[in-house]
Amino acid sequence: MFRWSLVLVLVGALAWGLNPTTVLAASVDLNAYGKLPGVEQVSLSPSGKRLAMIGVVGDQRKLLVGPVGGAMDVAANVGAAKVRSVDWACEDHLLVTITRTTQLGMEFTTSQTEVAGVLVVSVPGYKIFSVFAKQTVVSHVVSGEYGAAEIGGHWYGFFGGVTNRQTTENNPYLDHTYPDLYRVDLDTGDAERVANGSPVGDGWLVGPDGQVIARAVYNEDSGDWQVLAGLHVGKVLASGRSPFGGAGLSRGRTADTLLVTHATDKGVVAEEISLADGKAVDTPDDDDIHSRIFDRKTDLWIGYTVRGDQPAIKMFDPMMEKRTMAARKAFPNQTVRLESMSEDFNRLLVFTTGGDDSGTYWIVDIATGQAQPVGYEYPAVHADQIGPIRVIEWKAADGTVIHGVLSLPAGRAPTNLPVVLLPHGGPQARDYPVFDWWAQAFASRGYAVLQPNFRGSAGYGAAFRDAGFGEWGRKMQTDVSDGLAELGREGVVDPKRACIVGGSYGGYAALAGVTVQHGLYRCAVAVAGVSDPANFLTYAKDQSGRSSSATRYWQTFMGPATGFDQISPLRQAAHADAPILHGKDDTVVPFDQSTAMQHALTAAGKPVEMVVMPSEDHWLSREATRTLMLTSALTFVEKYNPPGTAQ
Repeated sequence: MFRWSLVLVLVGALAWGLNPTTVLAASVDLNAYGKLPGVEQVSLSPSGKRLAMIGVVGDQRKLLVGPVGGAMDVAANVGAAKVRSVDWACEDHLLVTITRTTQLGMEFTTSQTEVAGVLVVSVPGYKIFSVFAKQTVVSHVVSGEYGAAEIGGHWYGFFGGVTNRQTTENNPYLDHTYPDLYRVDLDTGDAERVANGSPVGDGWLVGPDGQVIARAVYNEDSGDWQVLAGLHVGKVLASGRSPFGGAGLSRGRTADTLLVTHATDKGVVAEEISLADGKAVDTPDDDDIHSRIFDRKTDLWIGYTVRGDQPAIKMFDPMMEKRTMAARKAFPNQTVRLESMSEDFNRLLVFTTGGDDSGTYWIVDIATGQAQPVGYEYPAVHADQIGPIRVIEWKAADGTVIHGVLSLPAGRAPTNLPVVLLPHGGPQARDYPVFDWWAQAFASRGYAVLQPNFRGSAGYGAAFRDAGFGEWGRKMQTDVSDGLAELGREGVVDPKRACIVGGSYGGYAALAGVTVQHGLYRCAVAVAGVSDPANFLTYAKDQSGRSSSATRYWQTFMGPATGFDQISPLRQAAHADAPILHGKDDTVVPFDQSTAMQHALTAAGKPVEMVVMPSEDHWLSREATRTLMLTSALTFVEKYNPPGTAQ
């Protein structure tokens, strides 16, 4: 049994001269926001006749399966396991991917990691087994999923698995820790190795007939990658060098092409190449593409979503394009995401959010022209409790245009509001104008909430991403406070009534907002935040290797180590008035980033509170912990930055 802890360290900004008394807004049930989504991982079967989803009550998850429009059966009790995906391998088999945080043995370079397993569920009948559970020579951890195929009238799944082999008496550990490719019978659980892995193996591409089309290799030390044709040593179809990782493989628009996704100086790009000779094929402008859509039956590339604040859907086939456009028009004021579709494209499963929608799954039936809701993410949050959500922009001090998402409290005039700055994690991520449970919890208490997409964020092109390199605690930080200043100039918020809150990288930005920067925020809340870049980089090197792509990524974003003291909240703790929320079981940011910051704050004579929260990871995967985090953070923000009574 594994046990995990999360701590909340709170430090108030008493320099503002406020009385540290709690002033609560009108009563709001924070459970409505702290609860895990009521349903998640909704998936439509290939025929379009069945649905599968995870229903969540507290921390307990149940796999629900049933006919579209009919009653759902409890196919499996998943318990508190973290479900990452629910996919139909075929009409009669589901693949449920779950993860858990685990401690590793001394033979591994990392102390702990997030490991995956896959449950195979037969429908109907609901016979369940775990991939590799029957095997004694394969680790039960699944290291990659590579699709499913019908072979001779029988269905198989393809998974990466680490083979346990002791080659010498002097080596009691694994012969290797890299995965081989296995074919697993989805009825019996029997597994057969079909391809050997290697220390530089980076994955396979398996076709709908079960044949290996291509495989990728990546050298972590040099950054060189290659795509090789076929199962065994084949011709080199593509190659390159990328400091941040190797190549991803998927099928192209036709059976004789494949897509190779890789990082370049222009950002992450996808090239469609010929399987015969590796020559490039003309493809749509990659700068416009946010994500790609693949056919349920053939795995061919059939469409994509277009980059933007509300990503649009573009399909290559005119019939599919017409049907997706019709589905999109049915929800004019929301962001629409295509989740899955039937093989004949007569039924679409879409997810809507934004506007006054806290997250809804719909079945769109093309024949009837009707849309039927099949699940709600936050059913306790009603439309009249959601205020306006919109995208705003401002110019940073150097003239760079920055965008962000502004969420306003329902029923209050957007004038002179108290404000919470909520920078995202990543940092190479971004926020969209959609319902965000964390932002909406603050908005429900009367705060304007600004989620800034500072330089270095994803979704704005390679140049904007690259503009964040070396700017931790510098321009990435002032991009956030420049957004606060703009809202103040517009009169939407009172810039003297601001707090900064964030998780992961956003947690670092929150800490830096009251240590590296000064006089801007009344308080800060950091959830799993980095407090000392130098120590974090050392941790990253220990976890993944000094010359790994992960280490190179962090070095590039953080900038030269010679400047770390100036951007380190820990080293600047004498100026700090920041609360910290961090998970001990974190596999992304180590727990001592929180404890070291707490000790430094205490030594500097700052007021500190600590809340120990059991059984949590980097992603706040447990309902009790999410609710406790919200309650603690909101109470603290209200204490030092009172919102007044909601109108």
